[in-house]
Amino acid sequence: MAEFMELEAQDGVRMTWNVVPGTKEEAGNCVVPVSAIYTPIKPFPNMLVLPYAPLRCRNCSSVLNPFCVMDFAAKIWICPFCFHRSHFPAHYASVSEENLPAELFPQYTTIEYKSPREAACLQSVFMFVIDTSIIEEEMAFLKSALSQVIGLFPDNSLVGLITFGTLVHLHEIGFSTAPKTYVFKGSKDVSKGQLLEQMGFFLNKPKPLTGVRDGLSSESIARFLLPASECEFAINSVLEELQKDPWPIPADQRASRSTGTALSVAASLLGACFPGSGARIMAFLGGPSTEGPGAIVSKNLSEPIRSHKDLDKDSAPHYHKAIKFYETLAKQLVHQGHVLDLFACAVDQVGVAELKVVVERTGGFVVLAESFGHSVFKDTLRRVFQSGDKGLGLSSNGIFEVNCSKDLKVQGVLGPCASLEKRSPLCSDTIIGQGNTSAWKMCGLDQATSLCLVFDIVRKDIPDATVQSSSSQFYFQFLTFYQHNSGEMRLRVTTLSRRWVAGPGSIQDLISGFDQDAAAAAMARLVSFKMEIEAEFDPIRWLDKALIHICSRFGDYQKDTPSSFSLSPRFSIFPQFMFHLRRSQFVQVFNNSPDETAYFRMILNRENVANSVVMIQPSLVSYSFQSVPEPALLDVTAIAADRILLLDSYFTVVIFHGSTIAQWRKAGYHDQPEHQAFAQLLQAPRDDADAIINERFPVPRLVICDQHGSQARFLLAKLNPSASCNSDGHGPGGDIIFTDDVSFEVFLDHLQRLAVQ
Repeated sequence: MAEFMELEAQDGVRMTWNVVPGTKEEAGNCVVPVSAIYTPIKPFPNMLVLPYAPLRCRNCSSVLNPFCVMDFAAKIWICPFCFHRSHFPAHYASVSEENLPAELFPQYTTIEYKSPREAACLQSVFMFVIDTSIIEEEMAFLKSALSQVIGLFPDNSLVGLITFGTLVHLHEIGFSTAPKTYVFKGSKDVSKGQLLEQMGFFLNKPKPLTGVRDGLSSESIARFLLPASECEFAINSVLEELQKDPWPIPADQRASRSTGTALSVAASLLGACFPGSGARIMAFLGGPSTEGPGAIVSKNLSEPIRSHKDLDKDSAPHYHKAIKFYETLAKQLVHQGHVLDLFACAVDQVGVAELKVVVERTGGFVVLAESFGHSVFKDTLRRVFQSGDKGLGLSSNGIFEVNCSKDLKVQGVLGPCASLEKRSPLCSDTIIGQGNTSAWKMCGLDQATSLCLVFDIVRKDIPDATVQSSSSQFYFQFLTFYQHNSGEMRLRVTTLSRRWVAGPGSIQDLISGFDQDAAAAAMARLVSFKMEIEAEFDPIRWLDKALIHICSRFGDYQKDTPSSFSLSPRFSIFPQFMFHLRRSQFVQVFNNSPDETAYFRMILNRENVANSVVMIQPSLVSYSFQSVPEPALLDVTAIAADRILLLDSYFTVVIFHGSTIAQWRKAGYHDQPEHQAFAQLLQAPRDDADAIINERFPVPRLVICDQHGSQARFLLAKLNPSASCNSDGHGPGGDIIFTDDVSFEVFLDHLQRLAVQ
């Protein structure tokens, strides 16, 4: 994997096939699609930022790059994508083989441009939308968390506040003499026109015929959005006075909560005041929406909140209506360039499954916790506003474009973006995710945001040997135009070249270029997408079929002899990834609510390969007196009475004490001076867990548990059940897993038998 990680460290890209199948038929036989997982604004220590505009091809708009062919005598460069010949402009007059501009250096395949003319004043806007239909205790937790982050806002940002329950309250925090709010009926959608009318934005002058923004004075805007330096007192005053929703709740009913209307008011206000700027709506939800547009359940407690079974049977009465409403809201926010962040903290579902479309298309964050008092929520919220090295590098207003060789087409992107519907010859007829376009809007993006691009090979036949030898490369160029968190408009250009192969002798080349980690991450995104859009889709069957085809194509075996089967080291871990993916929360929706499933998939769709692999196949580290901390097999046999295990499944970090360790800990041995070694053994996994938690966003949940304890399930659910209730014997730690799932050994046995047929 080292060479693929080096390529990622240079360009922020991991490709499933680093030697690309050269024809449509070859690509079909490879099963795993040709795809790239790309982190558009991944920070690089030696990133070169050029202070001038890029030089573009007049024919296909691709940017000058190290793969262009040069004719220095004639001052001409040839585009590798469309082969158009372009003359260098006057300011490149001195270009020669000895005097190359930086963008032609072979090591600068990823480079950034900043144009002095396009420097803009960054005005980030935060609109807090707070649910007040929650119990007093949760209200206190939320107010405490918000008051702690008020001092962390960037200096040049603006802040606004909306609270909602039965009614929606828009707070005029710029009116310091007395608290003043505008109240909207929660059961009714509010249009932008009605909102501005009610708030008296055009009392003393006629309403503008063109853009609303032109008619708004800065005084009008300052009534609702205050600079961060001035808002601390005003917002703290509102928070102190804030009470839970006063409307009475009958015993047989849910609280009245108008989430959809509140988000609609926030979107319309920001659309009127700051279209096109980096604004974020941060919604803090403590329960399901029951009132107005976007409601997910009725107030009547006798009606349960929709489950996966209800969605499968199409018996969730509010689901499609809510999805339609939020799709319209997503379209509005994408058009305005604004982001929705979702902090859902409740024991019950709040509607993350319905809101997924808005959060994902605008590139927002999503956090799911049980309470506003939970460290998962509090620490994650604090991380959003951290600056410096620990900051997330929040950027806004991104436009992502792709260019590639003519034998390639783009099927689509799986990730946090929205299609700009830019039709071009690059668009494939097959659509995956946000497809049918070669440009996408990324309203919000950060240093870790990753997109998965899926490509189609359109070439039908193998070209003859002369053509093959002269142009055996496919080229890809990714362009990300975005507003950097310093306020500058920047363009990042990443240009890649990958060799293609076709014909009888190509199989060894394909094997040498297969990146099994990237393939697992791409397959996980793909299977999640198919589960959401295809009605009768069977994910287990689809994954098994794909794996059998891959093993029979790339495995080494004698026909009908399973014992002769072997896989190259390039493929050897892939069956293991697929085994864990079949059992993961992305595929197995049993015991997860639609909200939880949506949350897991949204995080998967925005993370890089390394993080995605941890979600699919968690890492397990063992601590004992006998050895230094070492990786352990993700298997029930890893459990031992005198061992501590640290499981990282991305969303949860588990510290698991074997039964003997737990007894010693309860007896207080670690507090006795003569048992220093035991105290250190207990502390080591805790330090490693803290290091993981400090690095990760959103912050994972920490579970500390003992063998045979109730919370041990967090570990047992992830382990390979080599000792289960269906098998003979126990693991060395005396543990068995009560499951009907087959073990990895049985799975591999079946796979080998089917692959060699």
